[in-house]
Amino acid sequence: MNAPSLEIISTQLESPNLRDRMVALASLRHISPEDAVPLIKKVLDDESLQLRSMAVFALGIKQTPECYPILVRILETDPDYGIRADAAGALGYLGDNRALEALSRAFYEDTDWLVRFSAAVSLGNIKDPRAREILIKALDSEEVVIQQAAISALGEIKSIESVSHILRFAQAEDWLVRQRVAEALGNLPTPKSISALKYLEKDSHPYVAEAATISLKRLEEIDNQV
Repeated sequence: MNAPSLEIISTQLESPNLRDRMVALASLRHISPEDAVPLIKKVLDDESLQLRSMAVFALGIKQTPECYPILVRILETDPDYGIRADAAGALGYLGDNRALEALSRAFYEDTDWLVRFSAAVSLGNIKDPRAREILIKALDSEEVVIQQAAISALGEIKSIESVSHILRFAQAEDWLVRQRVAEALGNLPTPKSISALKYLEKDSHPYVAEAATISLKRLEEIDNQV
């Protein structure tokens, strides 16, 4: 089936019917980023939060030079915390190191935990080692999901010097936190990581034990490549 033409999609995006606009936006997945982004922009201020959320997400997937400044503006100024969180997430998809500053600011200054969580995840996704200090601070968050995001992100940025900070959570009550520890340590080849993973392999929760086993194998592979 042929994708609808840009003219048809553009017209549909202006339909008073929300379903038409959502179908039109979804059909952009078959369109090149250069053609898609101008159309995505048409619904960034739509009255429907759901459609706006889809549009913001689409800017992280359909990547052109224009996407980065638009997403930073939304992250910094949108009144809706869900949309700001979407923008933080989309910046992570872009993988642009320039986002470090905007994401760090969002983590420190945004009042909503969902935005801070999304910023922490994206700091891991852009894999910039300069995020280490913020992520270490994030480990002290009162929100367990932010602790989880920070643990994962420290693994993503391969912050070897953060192993001792991550190991504070090896005996956390929440098994999801212990699982994140096991996964992160697989990116951090140190003797401490290996002994902690051997400990976590005996964890009472099967997902934690399995993550530890996978990470130990990964560290073995890293060791063999050196």
